Amino acid sequence: MFEKGLLKGKRILVTGGGSGLGAAMGCRFLELGAELIICGRRLELLEAAAAEMRASPGGKVTAMRCDIRDGAAVDDMMDAVWGEAPLDVLINNAAATFIAQTEHMSFRAADAILAPTLHGTMYCTLAAGKRWIEGKHKGVVLSILSTSTITGRAFTVPSAMAKSAVLAMTRSLAVEWGPKGVRTVAIAPGAFPTAGATGQLRPEGRDSNWASRNPLGRAGDHGELANLASFLISDAAGYINGEMVVQDGGAHLRSSGAEDLLQWSEAQWAELRAARTKAR
Repeated sequence: MFEKGLLKGKRILVTGGGSGLGAAMGCRFLELGAELIICGRRLELLEAAAAEMRASPGGKVTAMRCDIRDGAAVDDMMDAVWGEAPLDVLINNAAATFIAQTEHMSFRAADAILAPTLHGTMYCTLAAGKRWIEGKHKGVVLSILSTSTITGRAFTVPSAMAKSAVLAMTRSLAVEWGPKGVRTVAIAPGAFPTAGATGQLRPEGRDSNWASRNPLGRAGDHGELANLASFLISDAAGYINGEMVVQDGGAHLRSSGAEDLLQWSEAQWAELRAARTKAR
């Protein structure tokens, strides 16, 4: 679909790049000629993912342990990255969420979602942006959001809040940083199943036919998201700034994605809370 060298020479950092959509995007970026840096909290997972990526599709991949919830740790990581060469692209992919009745959420549970999804994203963006601007180096920030930024979403309120705030950041920085050579863009994916997200968002008892109710009758393929991300961060998309592209098969035009949970009984919610407590 793209020229093989579309991303040649670009150094790209993907937060949460060791699994799921982050890894899928990273692999595609490598195929298109980029140099990749993946970060996350679990170095063992990152190293395993990096080794796989080096074997196929191949290319330079660096794994860096970083808890993006810690601003000082983010700054240290960016210093290490810039110590070799400036970054060209930041992919804000790392996030956290789970379904819960909002009135039963503790402050700690809400913070567990807000910390990586909002604060971590902001820390990474600020750390990259100030270095780009100080060095007069062009950069791109791509944030992976959600259609909850359009519809709202019951039972994942902290996530919907955080993603909406990141969309506001994307639009605001497009105006502030655009003149300084930094573009900010976003993708709002629909259902692109991953092991981590499926476990948190689709526990036993949820509607099992959700994908067939998408206007296109299916879930998204990871390659489709990776291709869209590759285009948005490439020079070919150089006139796109401050925009969020929805990629959900039209699902948000029909539903917010949480309507089936409105039918859950108190017993089902109690069972889910008990299972989550036991898993800690």
